[in-house]
Amino acid sequence: MKFILKKIISIIIKFEAILIIKKYKPEIIAVTGSIGKTSTKDAIFAVMSDSFFVRKSEKSFNSEIGVPLTILGCQNAWFNPIEWARNIITGLELIIFDQDYPKWLIIEVGADRPGDIKEIAKWLKPSIVVLTSFAKVPVHVEFFKNRDEIIREKKYLVDALKHDGILIVNSDDIDSMKIKESTKNISFIYGTDKLADIVATEAKNYYGKDGHIEGITFKVEYEKNIIPIVIKGSLGAKSIYSPLAAITLGLTQKINIVKAAESLLNLEVSRGRMRILKGIKKTIIIDDTYNSSPAALTSALYSLKHVNINKGGRKIAVLGDMMELGKHSAEEHYKIGKVVAEVCDILVTVGIRSRKMAEGAQDALMSEKNIFQFEDSLSAGKWLQDIMRQDDVILVKGSQSVRMERVVEEVMLEPEKAKELLVRQEEEWLNI
Repeated sequence: MKFILKKIISIIIKFEAILIIKKYKPEIIAVTGSIGKTSTKDAIFAVMSDSFFVRKSEKSFNSEIGVPLTILGCQNAWFNPIEWARNIITGLELIIFDQDYPKWLIIEVGADRPGDIKEIAKWLKPSIVVLTSFAKVPVHVEFFKNRDEIIREKKYLVDALKHDGILIVNSDDIDSMKIKESTKNISFIYGTDKLADIVATEAKNYYGKDGHIEGITFKVEYEKNIIPIVIKGSLGAKSIYSPLAAITLGLTQKINIVKAAESLLNLEVSRGRMRILKGIKKTIIIDDTYNSSPAALTSALYSLKHVNINKGGRKIAVLGDMMELGKHSAEEHYKIGKVVAEVCDILVTVGIRSRKMAEGAQDALMSEKNIFQFEDSLSAGKWLQDIMRQDDVILVKGSQSVRMERVVEEVMLEPEKAKELLVRQEEEWLNI
């Protein structure tokens, strides 16, 4: 019954979304890829919102329901029929009455299963598509025949571009560049490759007076201009690529590059995405708990590797299962364990699948006394409180269903701010 109701609601709000787009004719920016979609969407919003009336997808509204909800400007009502009725009425009011509607929509578009983006692309015609990058073993690969099928699914969005639309591509990603070569649309390229139109150079971490990591800095080169960029409260490659994509998009809309850089100073780092938080006992937490995949986790671990820590501090990885990897699951968890052994002093695993991480770490000569395994995130978090010490840097990451944000809540300095700092704090999630 729930499935039937969900399908009916999905059809109704999609129909409303189509009519709203037809009526108000907003310019649509669609962000897709396997890695960094939400961070890129948020960075684009930061740059665009100072110059235009813009709306972005909330959280990760990137599905057959999430995309129409963004167009309607409504929240996910979950299992509340009254709230869904209100959402539908909101859509009808937009269709019937003239209202002040955004000139731009920034929409994140993802694919859980084959056909997801293909269906959305039948009615969503973007003015701009931003391709982030594709992982070697993407999340959700379990539901696709192979990796190429996932890339083909994302490409449907590029194919749906308006005839005068713009494609913005990460030059450091081979698959994205292949898609660029297959389209006739105007394209702009960002990356660390000197052949890119907008290039990031000299990326490095920056630290506070206490020696703790606080964010990253890098320079952007464009047409002989060199602009410094500062991203506070975030770490890792996504923290470079997301603002770089946003600056590139801003330039296509004649937003001055200096103004774009200033807008990014106010960028609110996406919750659960390499976000730097203060922990108890004068520690630092790198909260990457939104989701997990082999590529994203490997990137997070190497970001941790390059963080300087004060004497006496340790690098700790608290890692939950990576879901939806199908036949790749055991091998990919094992590989991650080997990377952990290279990077970290302590490994804490959560879940059955991540036991393979422990095995991989041990085979890579990480001492068994520094490897700890738990069945659930809450137990891991409570145990972690006792072993943490000043100047430790702790990376926490796992797939959504493992609920690794519970670990962070147990060890963050200000747990009373969990609702504003952590992912999955809605009542529907908290009650699961």
